Amino acid sequence: MLTLFRRHLKACPHTSRNYRRCKCPISVEGTLGGVEIRKALDLTSWDAAQTVVREWEVRGKMTGAIAPSIEEAIQQFEADCIARGVRDSTMVLIRRVLAHFFAWCEGKGLRRLAQITIEEARTYRAGWTYAQVTAVKKLERLRGFFRFCEESGWVERNVFARIKSPVVKQKPTMPFTDDEMERMLAACDEFPNKGVYGFDTGKRLKAFILCLRYSGLRRTDAVSLSSARVSDGKIFLYTQKTGTPVWVPVPPFVVDAMEAVRRGEYYFWTGNGGLKAATSSWDRGVRKLMKLAGVKGHIHMFRDTFAVSLLLKGTPIEDVAILLGHSDPKVTWKSYAPFVKERQERLEERVRATWPEEKPKFKVIEGGAS
Repeated sequence: MLTLFRRHLKACPHTSRNYRRCKCPISVEGTLGGVEIRKALDLTSWDAAQTVVREWEVRGKMTGAIAPSIEEAIQQFEADCIARGVRDSTMVLIRRVLAHFFAWCEGKGLRRLAQITIEEARTYRAGWTYAQVTAVKKLERLRGFFRFCEESGWVERNVFARIKSPVVKQKPTMPFTDDEMERMLAACDEFPNKGVYGFDTGKRLKAFILCLRYSGLRRTDAVSLSSARVSDGKIFLYTQKTGTPVWVPVPPFVVDAMEAVRRGEYYFWTGNGGLKAATSSWDRGVRKLMKLAGVKGHIHMFRDTFAVSLLLKGTPIEDVAILLGHSDPKVTWKSYAPFVKERQERLEERVRATWPEEKPKFKVIEGGAS
């Protein structure tokens, strides 16, 4: 049996250990698992202290660290992510997931990590209405948060690690066809002049989609591409995700198109304002261009087209992974396996190996051949 009591400070007018309404530190004393305990909890909230002691009594022992509230744990996790150098764009997604989780906990009256059981985790997941791919990503980020809590000694196990991921049916990544590329390039000449410059909008769009198609850059990396990273007909790819430096050659007409629209240090960004806002502006422009050209798709398909064109020419998937900035070739294989020429040729060869060396002889009988 464990008993909570307050150790009143000298400045506190109260002296009774049973008085609870002040903010003096809380201690616990009693017996747990046959062991005498008298310990300061470093807490001032009576509810928080009761949750900690209740957790100890359920487990039959004291935990190594007193867990903070869910809100405090989220703040510490986000601070750790920033200290580790997690990208701003990723931090936005992490904060969004954890804010939704915290709001759900508040609505359920859950304020301590110990209150998040496997049943509560399943209940939370059951309320999702996301697409399967989105649900997988959300689950991965919650696992990461609770892994941090587990490593900090605040929880004994990662409850979300025990939640099974949704079944995702991976659709093959489809590139733009040559006809679709030609239609979009032709539509650039008809695109109305809009944007910060007010002229040559179609010309800049043409340079932008050519850069995406022949360099394989992610859209944000393309928007922030500077002239210092282009030399001798090659673009220096230093991807933010992997930090791997690679040079990729691009056709001369692509470099010419990019140089024709450059107005400063960057090809597709003024350098003023946020990069995220500039990237969103290019997204809108490309969507309008596709609509004008009668092409269905999205901006990432230029990168897909770059990857597929390499694979169809027999480029090893490991090399394509480096050019795309994937940290693991498995990521590349997952998206582009149907287009790996070596794989297709190997499958065809194995099928041919089952064929007989000579043409089989058939006997003609009543009712047909046998």
